[in-house]
Amino acid sequence: MKALFKNLGLWILVAMVAGIVVGAVMGEQATIFAPLGTLFIQLIKMLVVPLVGISIISGAASLGSSRSAGKIGIVSIAYIMLTTVMAVVVAIAAALIFKPGIGLGSEGVASIMAHASTEQSAGSELSFWDTIIGMIPENPIRALTEGNILQIIIFGLILGFGIASIDEHKRNKVVNGLNYLLEALIWCIGKVMLIAPLGVFGLMAEAMGTFGFDILLKVANLLWVDLIAVLVVGLVLYPLTISLFSNISVKAFFKAMLRPQIVAFSTASSMATLPVTMGACERMGISKLVSGFVVPLGATINMTGNAIYYTLVAIFFAQFYGIELGLASYVAITVTASLGSIGQAGVPGPTLMVVAVLVAAGIPIEGLPLLYALDRIFDMIRTVLNITGDAACAAVTDRLATRRE
Repeated sequence: MKALFKNLGLWILVAMVAGIVVGAVMGEQATIFAPLGTLFIQLIKMLVVPLVGISIISGAASLGSSRSAGKIGIVSIAYIMLTTVMAVVVAIAAALIFKPGIGLGSEGVASIMAHASTEQSAGSELSFWDTIIGMIPENPIRALTEGNILQIIIFGLILGFGIASIDEHKRNKVVNGLNYLLEALIWCIGKVMLIAPLGVFGLMAEAMGTFGFDILLKVANLLWVDLIAVLVVGLVLYPLTISLFSNISVKAFFKAMLRPQIVAFSTASSMATLPVTMGACERMGISKLVSGFVVPLGATINMTGNAIYYTLVAIFFAQFYGIELGLASYVAITVTASLGSIGQAGVPGPTLMVVAVLVAAGIPIEGLPLLYALDRIFDMIRTVLNITGDAACAAVTDRLATRRE
């Protein structure tokens, strides 16, 4: 009973169900609970900007220092970056083809989010070069105060690589300091999440009172579109790279990866699956030097499944709220989802990075708690793809970086 009482996920689920019931019974009067959701959302917004900024700087500093691993580090990081961007492109294509958020047609959405739609339409008129130039902060401090996530990420990457270039003794002090700040922010997030059930209850009650059960069907649509995008990357993109750039057959790869995938699906944790994934790599014949470096690195920064999820959620809510996304928004989603997934290390759960992607593209985040109902399923699916990508990266790196024929 004590364990159940402390199970936050269980209480969020209970709050979600309670919110659905209250919203269905009270109808539009359930908006009286909206302030509970607003309070929760404001607290998340308060933490997301410093969290993203510091995690990106710390991650870039650690990545930059990995060049000491030589060609293995270069090849593995290039593979991770390239496949992550390609996965985001697959997710965008899946969202545009299947349109999981289209079809609600509620006047309530249009009225609630009228200001967001106005801001988005103005941003979508930017040209390609305006978008690229706009990614570079003229004043990084102003980018922080205004919550410009894309500019914060770019500045964080540049500063992080700059930190990686300094003397190791000095660099370690800076990185350790950043990690301590991350620990403090994660503590803050943990405390904010204690009121998540109240926030979810308020948001679900308001949403159900305004939109009805159609809203839950939309979330189910997002789940199967996410599964399609994951299957395309996991069964087409990764096997193609293995077939072209490694010494391992696709059949042998998936045979060895069956057990790690089962463990990943059940635990929803790349780190918990790490020893099993490394064992699978060794059974494939990948050298311990490569697997010992690439797989732990991948478990930290190779979050392809997360990148797909961030992208689909952003476009889902844009479709849901009737927001037309332009070139600037798609560039923002691609960059933020790709780099945000790499900066996921140390962040508890995907929610905060999803917020970063939505904010970067000018998409409202108020509907985000609607995804909590299926979050565990999303997490299990994306973790399987993440660890599959880690092993694929090790297989490709083993051949390209060590010249093993």
